[in-house]
Amino acid sequence: MSPEREMLPPGVFSTGFHTLRHGQFDITVMSDGYITLPGEILMPEASQQERVATLGRLGGDMEGAPLQTNVPLIRRGTDLILVDTGAGSNFQPSDGRLGANLHSIGADPASITKVVFTHAHPDHSGGTTKPDGSLLFPNAYYYVSEAEWSFWTDPDYEAAMPKALHEFARGAQRDLFAVKDRLTLVKPGDEIISGMSVVGTRGHTPGHISLELAGDGNLLIAGDVIPNNIVSFENPTWHFGFDTESEIALANRKSLLDKAANEKLRMLGYHWSYPGVGYVDRYGSAYKFVEG
Repeated sequence: MSPEREMLPPGVFSTGFHTLRHGQFDITVMSDGYITLPGEILMPEASQQERVATLGRLGGDMEGAPLQTNVPLIRRGTDLILVDTGAGSNFQPSDGRLGANLHSIGADPASITKVVFTHAHPDHSGGTTKPDGSLLFPNAYYYVSEAEWSFWTDPDYEAAMPKALHEFARGAQRDLFAVKDRLTLVKPGDEIISGMSVVGTRGHTPGHISLELAGDGNLLIAGDVIPNNIVSFENPTWHFGFDTESEIALANRKSLLDKAANEKLRMLGYHWSYPGVGYVDRYGSAYKFVEG
């Protein structure tokens, strides 16, 4: 099977790649591997029967299910842009494959010119540095939302955040402070480069952003605003256990699913089935994911 459209069994990370052209952008969806999440995080409101059935559909078992990690590598002109850096060695051992997979397609990490963080959870920013603390992408300039920076770098985070977020805060500070001298803070509506706009998708974290690429019908790189293309599409009223602002996240997720269905908006999801590119169709009172 062509490496340009590698179909993966559950729990197996991609060593191939998927490419697409959108407007002036050439996009390669790289894999960082996969993460495994338990049912109580993926679908905390599901009944036991629903949880068992859905975990099975995701290729998991009662312990949890594997979710792919799809990192867009975007070329326009002289810019080579990554959206998120994967996990490196800072989350789960099944993740952290981005650097090796970049090398497998002949992409030197030193050639990356820009890195945009959708947010600073460890599976999205943990690959910023190597184990020795040096930058994996040493020549890149970095972008994160102003609200995301303010939230995670609060010097009083231990008092301001619930204890469950303290480890995430330490990881976010490690990654963001490592690139502080090369970092630009952005707001919704800003452009990273011409045709690549920042979209506010707050909720999963207080400063979570997505990116909209101009073209023949826009493409939205969604990050984790819609965590999964089965659970989140088919059950749009369910919360997600890793959302910091759970009600805001739920409202923004539903709004984005509606917008995508109404406008036939093409999307790319970080933890959707590889390569995570497709459309949203209405399915009764819910939605279904259509690859494309």
